[in-house]
Amino acid sequence: MAVPSTDIFNLGFIGAGNMAESIARGVSKSGVLPASSIRTAHPRPQRQQLFQSFGVSIVQDNAQVVDDSDIVILSVKPQVVKQVLLDLKPFFTEEKLLVSIAAGIKLRDLQEWSGQRRVIRVMPNTPSAVGEAASVMCMGEMATKKDEERVTSLFRAIGKVWTADEKYFDAVTGLSGSGPAYIYLAIEALADGGVAAGLPRDLALGLASQTVLGAATMVNKTGKHPGQLKDAVTSPAGTTIAGINELERGAFRGTLMSAVIAATKRCQELSQS
Repeated sequence: MAVPSTDIFNLGFIGAGNMAESIARGVSKSGVLPASSIRTAHPRPQRQQLFQSFGVSIVQDNAQVVDDSDIVILSVKPQVVKQVLLDLKPFFTEEKLLVSIAAGIKLRDLQEWSGQRRVIRVMPNTPSAVGEAASVMCMGEMATKKDEERVTSLFRAIGKVWTADEKYFDAVTGLSGSGPAYIYLAIEALADGGVAAGLPRDLALGLASQTVLGAATMVNKTGKHPGQLKDAVTSPAGTTIAGINELERGAFRGTLMSAVIAATKRCQELSQS
């Protein structure tokens, strides 16, 4: 059972999409904040009802979200961030913290457009929807230790959190931001392999997804290097080494590395455009 936090503050979301929903749900479910301390605004009744269904307050507009919040999470599409922040600039004060999860938007731009010096940038990923996000955060020049602790607690409610310099954020996007799609492809391919080897589709997909989950959990829980865990499964002249040999022939590792590098380069291009 979640233990309610003793540090209660008001949290607002500018943008009420899927990521905002995941964070709000995780924060309220974990007890970091009561749902009554969370607010957002959205023109579509369906989204309003969804947030209200777990206790989030719906206010009149984004200006009121900022006015009523101690921490404001900006979760709109990157292409509209500038206009949204320029519109909201008059409503920000020194007492408020701006947290952006908009991909590719740098701290200096967030500060310039909002007029805020207390800014934190966070890059979560889509497994936030099931409480297994990999999130990376970097601090703006005036963000305080208390700001960092509060934002860390928010994003721990949906997964794991790391802190890194902003210069790494394009590579973070290429790895953990885009990475779930690479793993979905791997799960699909493993399941297809099972079907090709004679397994029923449902069984093959279940085995593939649980095997990936189990392997990832082994890395996280044991602290052992993946190569060490791989060696423990790989007996001489056995089935696993035969499969690994095929993966190496197909440049499996090199292809995954290239995918991360390609996604990182694309992120760099988009952030400069």
